Amino acid sequence: MERMAILGSRGQLGRDLCPILAGEVFPLSRTEADLENSQITLATLDSLKPSLVVNCAAFNLVDKAEAEPEASYRVNAWGLKPLAMWCAQNNARLVHFSTDYVFGLDATRSNPYFETDLPGPVSQYGSSKLAGEFMVRTHCPNHLIIRTCGLYGLWGTGGKGGNFVETMLRLAAQGKPLRVVADQICTPSYTCDVAQAAAQLIQSPCTGIFHLTNSGECSWYEFAAEIFRQAGVLANLMAITSAEFCAPAKRPSYSVLNSSRLQESQVPPLRPWRHALAAYLQERKNRPN
Repeated sequence: MERMAILGSRGQLGRDLCPILAGEVFPLSRTEADLENSQITLATLDSLKPSLVVNCAAFNLVDKAEAEPEASYRVNAWGLKPLAMWCAQNNARLVHFSTDYVFGLDATRSNPYFETDLPGPVSQYGSSKLAGEFMVRTHCPNHLIIRTCGLYGLWGTGGKGGNFVETMLRLAAQGKPLRVVADQICTPSYTCDVAQAAAQLIQSPCTGIFHLTNSGECSWYEFAAEIFRQAGVLANLMAITSAEFCAPAKRPSYSVLNSSRLQESQVPPLRPWRHALAAYLQERKNRPN
């Protein structure tokens, strides 16, 4: 039975992934595996001796990374070097989750990115995640990098304190006007779906880079409008431009990921994002208070 160590196990993706992995799973908290403290992390791995290490941990505060780039690089890039080296030295496979934000430099892009397309991030966060991919690829030949996009899940996110769906519903319930950007196109993805497909990839012999999102594409404004339509909520929603929103970090104007490489591993495409949202909203109703 394969022994698996999961970093970032208490995040929204990690909590959906851990229960469905086949093997002996060790969900690690930040006190047991901290990418900013390699001594702690490597001591834990030495004691567990896993044959597979999955990294779901990240510094994902995109705007904060602009003001504190060193913080995002410590977690998303430099912390991965000793992790990757440990995996290589101990014949362990390393699975690392990355992001669509490694793209975005091509402002004229309008067709989904393939795994082989040249990255070009437009933010400190995206740059730190791309640097992390290079660390994994350089120091651990037996690796699997899974890029995903716009994650939302029932567990929310510890660092961010929620997800986009919950934020929209909360603000609408407060009667606040909502200004959401309509010129950033991506694919919001349900962590339950991403975890199910990722588990199949993890338990296959696949290596290299894979893109993994729900199907289709939309703007954040279209996503917000669909949230309110499916939830039956009347909201004061207005479409704005990224320039009007004026966030500290620049986002890609188009960062949809092509997931066709999944066919190589016989993992079926994920359902359309609207169907995934409907499933999330239904699961949210069934969730114990």
